[in-house]
Amino acid sequence: MSAPAPSRPALVEAEPVARQGEVLTDAALVFLAELHRRFTPRRDELLAARAERRAEIARTSALDFRPETAHVREGDWQVAPAPEALNDRRVEITGPTDRKMTVNALNSGARIWLADFEDASAPTWENVVGGQLNLTDAYERRIDFTDERGKSYALRPADELATVVARPRGWHLDERHLTVDDRPVPGALVDFGLYFFHNARRLLDLGKGPYFYLPKTESYLEARLWNEVFVFAQDYCGIPQGTVRATVLIETITAAYEMDEILYELRDHASGLNAGRWDYLFSIVKNFRDGGAKYVLPDRNAVTMTAPFMRAYTELLVRTCHKRGAHAIGGMAAFIPNRRDPEANEQALAKVRADKDREAGDGFDGSWVAHPDLVPVARESFDAVLGDRPHQKDRLREDVRVGAADLTAVDSLDARPTSAGLRNAVQVGTRYIEAWLRGMGAVAIFGLMEDAATAEISRSQIWQWVNAGVVLDTGETVTPELVRKVAAEDLAAIRAELGDEAYAAGRWEQAHDLLLRVSLDTEYVEFLTLPAYELLG
Repeated sequence: MSAPAPSRPALVEAEPVARQGEVLTDAALVFLAELHRRFTPRRDELLAARAERRAEIARTSALDFRPETAHVREGDWQVAPAPEALNDRRVEITGPTDRKMTVNALNSGARIWLADFEDASAPTWENVVGGQLNLTDAYERRIDFTDERGKSYALRPADELATVVARPRGWHLDERHLTVDDRPVPGALVDFGLYFFHNARRLLDLGKGPYFYLPKTESYLEARLWNEVFVFAQDYCGIPQGTVRATVLIETITAAYEMDEILYELRDHASGLNAGRWDYLFSIVKNFRDGGAKYVLPDRNAVTMTAPFMRAYTELLVRTCHKRGAHAIGGMAAFIPNRRDPEANEQALAKVRADKDREAGDGFDGSWVAHPDLVPVARESFDAVLGDRPHQKDRLREDVRVGAADLTAVDSLDARPTSAGLRNAVQVGTRYIEAWLRGMGAVAIFGLMEDAATAEISRSQIWQWVNAGVVLDTGETVTPELVRKVAAEDLAAIRAELGDEAYAAGRWEQAHDLLLRVSLDTEYVEFLTLPAYELLG
């Protein structure tokens, strides 16, 4: 792909990693510089607007649908029809873009693979570059791997492979190893730009296209910025307009009030919306952290998708998507099958089936799983409802009525914070952060596949409980001293379990310290990954 080159491409400020030159070509660095100069200033304005809106929520302890966009919500319009490769999305598998996951996800039997540069991938320079190489290698069918047992894996025939939908980093994260005019390039533009530049034409030749998941969107204006990026990138690379398709994760509470508007801004490039869980709860805590007891969440595992305020959110998402001709994609089944304990395994699988049955019954067109063994489980749930149909957009869910207050009715929950919940938040947060600092973004913890959203909700709940003076089921008040005690006990248990040598080889002390910092500091840190990135190798 060629285009008139500006004089100053993006600069690489990192120790080279294997095959880096295949990704960071001169032309690709020029493209990144163009993206940065055109769109980073607006990105900066929108990040400032996030802070302003958060301050407004702190003053009012309320959110509502935007009056200035009522005409969009009331208008008669639809998004562009889905391309054939994205028409049937009944099962989607998620995971980072390392070499093993690339082969396993593409071979999994899922219709879609969310190839993740965001929450399931710690942004080491090796991961950023290697993930791009792995996707290109997959499209060129030159990827394989051999596991620790010596078993080799290679790609299945092309018509059996999942369609890739890549997820770049959120707008708030920078990529310090690439700079333009002495400023780091936003990670979102790096991940999108390199993937699009190297693969858009290649994907068209394969009968597919450059498809994306957009994370952590907080307003329709952020969706508008993405749309402007797509229009520019397609023109720059000579790709027909409308080739890009984007599915937006509705994983912030503010975006839940702007679903119509987000689809409208992306309508020529929109593919659908997705209903998350942990990031959504994290966003509620973050935005309503000054709202008092009304907004205090119980243990994270006690907040299921059937909670009244979560059900309002998911049903509104299905109704909005289908009214606009877009796909509604359900949440994650994070369970990791355990073949050594058949009874516990079947109990967990039964919960996964019930969850996917609920989503299919509610009108979702597909859903996420984190492990290949869960693909047939989810597929059975959606096959039972869809049959041979690719989706159920004809189910308009006009019975759904969701008011502004329904989306934030956290106090409708009967569950309350517990001592076991506090300990679990500390345990999971510490274990995830330690792995992330070693470059692992998708981590198996206590039988679940966890990503950065897990750590965000864990540390946010600790922060909220401390600042709200929550009293646990044991009668203990959550104080900084209690949190430090629990964290110290957990760290000692980890050391005893691992032994001194293995413990010293990890990054446990840093993980412990960072978790306490972001959980106990008076000033709430907007994203855990911002201070964590400063410690990342």
